[in-house]
Amino acid sequence: MIRQTTLPNGIRLVYEKMEHVRSVSMGVWVDTGSVRETAETAGASHLIEHMVFKGTERRNAEQIAVEMDAVGGNINAFTSKESTCFYAKVLDEHLDLVSDILSDIVFHSVFDPEELKKEQGVVLEEILMNEDSPEDLAGEESNMLFFGDEALASPILGTKDSVRAFTRETLLAYKNEFYVPKNIVVSCAGNFDENALIDSVTRWFRVSDSERAAQSVALRFPGGKREKFIEKDVEQVHLCLTLPGFARDDEGQFPIAVLSNIIGGSMSSRLFQTIREKLGLAYSVYSYPTSYTGTGTLTLYAGTGEKQAKEVLSRMIDEIERVRKEGVTKEELERCRDQLKGNYLLGMESTGARMNALGKTLLLQKREYNEQETIRKIECVTMEDIERIMPLCLDLNNASTALVGRVGKRKAALLETLR
Repeated sequence: MIRQTTLPNGIRLVYEKMEHVRSVSMGVWVDTGSVRETAETAGASHLIEHMVFKGTERRNAEQIAVEMDAVGGNINAFTSKESTCFYAKVLDEHLDLVSDILSDIVFHSVFDPEELKKEQGVVLEEILMNEDSPEDLAGEESNMLFFGDEALASPILGTKDSVRAFTRETLLAYKNEFYVPKNIVVSCAGNFDENALIDSVTRWFRVSDSERAAQSVALRFPGGKREKFIEKDVEQVHLCLTLPGFARDDEGQFPIAVLSNIIGGSMSSRLFQTIREKLGLAYSVYSYPTSYTGTGTLTLYAGTGEKQAKEVLSRMIDEIERVRKEGVTKEELERCRDQLKGNYLLGMESTGARMNALGKTLLLQKREYNEQETIRKIECVTMEDIERIMPLCLDLNNASTALVGRVGKRKAALLETLR
C-alpha cells in the first residue's frame, strides 16, 4: 500500500513497502530542471546535480563514495526537463544511512570553487560527447526545433557559454531559489519499518521551512513544420522526426503509447518490420512517446546509410500517412496493448522503478501513483481512442525533422521528401 505524509517543514514523503525484497530505494525529487532556466542559468540544474557529489560540510567526495561502497549500495542522480532526482539503493538494514547521505548532499554541499572549475570541465566534455553522438544530436535538435522558443526546447546540459559563466555564487543562488521544502518530494520503496522510515527522514531532512514554491511553467509547442540539416562526417545519416503528443495527465497518453508500439516501438512494429527486416535499410529504427506536464511528443528515429536516407525518410513519412488514413488493425491493437502492459509490469518489479514512479507522480502530477489505474487505462485503449488521437499526433504539418550526417549534397532530395 502506498502512503504519504508531509514533514513539519513541508517536504512530502511518499512510500511503498515491499516485504518480499531485501533492498530499499530512496529518491529526493526537486521541482527544477531545464524548463525553469533562463539563457543565463541554462544548465544550472544539471551542474548542481554534479556538484552535490563533490563534498559536503561533513563528507568529502571520497567519503560519500566509500560509505556507499562499504554497504554494497549505489548512489546517483539525474536531471530531466522538469525535475532533478538524487537516489540511492541499499540493503534494508542501511535505511538510516541512505537518509543521512542523500539529505547531506542535497542540503549541505559546499560547492568548493576549485571543485566547481573541475566539474565545469566535466560538463563541457559531456556537451562535446553529446555533439559527437549523432543519434543523440539528432534527437536534441529535433526537440529544439519542435519547441522553438518555448521552455521545453532548452537543453538539459546548458550551453558551453552558460556552463563556463557559472560561479559558486550564481550556482548557489539558483539552488537556494528552488531547493526549498515545498519543491521537494522524498520517495521510498522496499523493505522497511514504516515508523523507522518516517523517523529517519524527519530527522535527517530537518531543514528550514520556506513559504516559497516553484511556480508552474506553461509547457506547450508553437506548431508548424520545421527541418534542420546538420553536416557531420559520420558513416550514417541519423533521422529524427518529432510530432505532437500528450501531457502526462491527458487521456491521450495511453492511446499514443499503444500507437507508438504499432508504428515503431518494438521488433514487431511496422517500421522495424518494413525498414529493417524486409528492406534491410537500417539497423536501428524505432519510435517512442514522451509526456511532459503540459504537452508531449511522438518521436521517430532511424540511422541509415547516406544513399538510403531519402528512401528511409520517405518510408517513415509514408507509414505515418498510411496509419493516419487507414488506421490500425484489431490484431495490432490487441498485441501492442498486451505488450505495453507486460513491459510496464515487468519494469515495475524493482524497488528503484517503484521509487521513481512514486516520486515523479507526486512531484509533477500532484497526485499519488496508482498502478491499477495505469493498467486499467492501458487495457481500455480502443480502436476509437486510436482514431481520435491520430489527427493530432500524426499531423505532419506540425512535424520537426533533424538530419545529422553527410546530408549537404542530398539536401534538395531530402527536402523534397519532407515537402
